[in-house]
Amino acid sequence: MSLPSPSSPFSLGIVGAGQFAGQFAKLWRLHPGVGAILATDLLPERAEKLVAECDLDGTVPSFEAMLASDVDAVGIFTQRWTHGPLVVQALRAGKHVYSAVPMAVSEEEIAAIIEAVRETGLTYMMGETSQYNPATVYARDQVAAGAFGRIFHAEGDYVHDMDLGFYDAYRYSGGEGWKATASYPPLLYPTHSVGGVLGAWRTHAVSVSAIGVRDERGDGVFDKDVSQFDNDFSNATALFEVAGGGSFRINEFRRVGYPSHIRESRFRFFGTEGSLEQLATVSVWQDKEGVQDVTDHLRPKPTLSPDDPSLAHVSPALRDAFTSGSAPVHDRSRLPAEFANVTNGHEGSHHFLADDFVRAVATGTLPPVNAWVAARYTLPGIVAHASALKGGERLPIPDFGDAPGAPGVSEG
Repeated sequence: MSLPSPSSPFSLGIVGAGQFAGQFAKLWRLHPGVGAILATDLLPERAEKLVAECDLDGTVPSFEAMLASDVDAVGIFTQRWTHGPLVVQALRAGKHVYSAVPMAVSEEEIAAIIEAVRETGLTYMMGETSQYNPATVYARDQVAAGAFGRIFHAEGDYVHDMDLGFYDAYRYSGGEGWKATASYPPLLYPTHSVGGVLGAWRTHAVSVSAIGVRDERGDGVFDKDVSQFDNDFSNATALFEVAGGGSFRINEFRRVGYPSHIRESRFRFFGTEGSLEQLATVSVWQDKEGVQDVTDHLRPKPTLSPDDPSLAHVSPALRDAFTSGSAPVHDRSRLPAEFANVTNGHEGSHHFLADDFVRAVATGTLPPVNAWVAARYTLPGIVAHASALKGGERLPIPDFGDAPGAPGVSEG
């Protein structure tokens, strides 16, 4: 594998050594574009474990120490509501940044990231897995071929029940007070649904009306008296108006009778000439002549058993998300040979995201999910949550525009 513009390997710091970080640390350890890798975590033993498991180069005692070190870039895998300020701090310290989703939790935090990227010229990338979800890749290809005609409506669902892994994940990350953070508002974690839609459809949201469903489980999660976020919505639905005409709808469900371990993100696209629809185990392309089953074309092939020892640090209920390989729709020709037969995840997206970041840093080019695209994947959910709190009032969604000098980059 050769990068578009040869460059020396860059050094990288992993910030947050939880269940997700190891999947990317392993890939960057193998990538020929990455050199030394360090790790840090608020719990030092977790950083030490990550270093041992992924053969990294050592630990540093804190985030501040990581920024004071000579690493060229950082990958931020901390709690989802902490990303915005940490990203800005890292960019201002002269580090390229890969951030787990979401980008941030407020319009102000998003604006601060975009300003920092603009002023520093450094790489920022949000690691949205739906950018390479097989359905999004297929829809993106069909858009390029003109097969949809004009898309006028799309739907994205992130349907992940709390009982299927999230209780374990929040206990792991939240410690004794985990219930306070397990109530994280569904619409503030919108990028798996919004990103899958907009990763194929070249548009952006301009307004939204949303409805939240108040939780009735009574287990102390999604309880305003307990919630750090004053939130009691466990499920939410938002309908967006898009630039150029049309709409898309997202569902963010945390209490739902659905097998999210089979497919947690699913999509539908409707155009004047063709459409794509997904259920948990089926994907179909339809036009005015008939229906084509594309399930096998979009189904990732497993690379590891969920019982593989390399997944020992991942909660059992979440292991399916980390064991998939690539689907036939994925074009792996651009990936480094070192990634062949290595654990992938989230329907084949991890390899592409890890490589996107390395290429962007090495060449000084914009990654597909750059700061401006990340804003369009994240801010609609933030405004949607505000709409739900106002009983579904339709609210405008600010837009930060296209990335400078990169028309169409949002198509990936």
